[in-house]
Amino acid sequence: MWQHSNWPSTWFANYPKSDNGLFLYAKECNTVEGNTTFYSLPHEDAVARWCDSVPAHFRFTFKFHQNITHVHQLQHCDEEVAKQLSLLSLLKEKLGVMILQLPASFGPEKLPVLDTFLAALPQELNIAVEVRHLAFFAKGDAEKALNQLLIRHAANRVIMDTRALFTGSLDAGGTDKSAILEEVRQKKPRVPVNVIAPGQTPIVRFVGNDVNDDNMRCLLPWVRKVKQWQGEGKDVYFFCHRPDNKDAPWLAQQFIDLYNAEEIAHRLDNLSIKNQPAQNALF
Repeated sequence: MWQHSNWPSTWFANYPKSDNGLFLYAKECNTVEGNTTFYSLPHEDAVARWCDSVPAHFRFTFKFHQNITHVHQLQHCDEEVAKQLSLLSLLKEKLGVMILQLPASFGPEKLPVLDTFLAALPQELNIAVEVRHLAFFAKGDAEKALNQLLIRHAANRVIMDTRALFTGSLDAGGTDKSAILEEVRQKKPRVPVNVIAPGQTPIVRFVGNDVNDDNMRCLLPWVRKVKQWQGEGKDVYFFCHRPDNKDAPWLAQQFIDLYNAEEIAHRLDNLSIKNQPAQNALF
């Protein structure tokens, strides 16, 4: 999401007031996870406005419509796929990744369907697949088959990390926040965090809670993993959510602060190594 009724008075308070929430969002972030296309497709005029509202380096990440993934489950939907991709092609290079979010009912027996679907997509399309069926997290034959399929198609696997969300008591933060937390816990999948990057664009969907220490413990390993992926030349997308997404920007800032602190520490370590006096060689 790129707008929230709370943000004009908080996150965007230092900017001149604007009716274009995406324009302000793009001043702070370089990508957005657009959930809107999962429920309904926008008009062409809206897509054109989105494209004009963001700088050249900004990247949109949109989901395939639920008719494609949940109703038809990737079959007999060629026209709908073509319509959505044609519409979003107006974004040109600003369309970063298309997410194929599959329902929990989409199990190992349907992998041939996924194989056929991915093979039919334009090769230039950057695709990421999010699965919910627990067999794909069990490190058995089903997960190996899925990962091999994704590697063949150079497709990414969306990594959902909800560990922080399910950490701690529901009573933390007061009655209102507890109610929101309970509702979000019921909606979000509680799946293992299997870290794999079969494509060049790893996508992490991190869902935190309202306790900074819990979030930090779960975020720290991602700082190191993101740096590793970047060192391998991968383009990493890291999306942050909180039970009430009005607070999500502050979770993103927490991740950025951890990332920058790790970077500074790494540079200082390298500097201290370079500045050490030369030792007498033994050989």
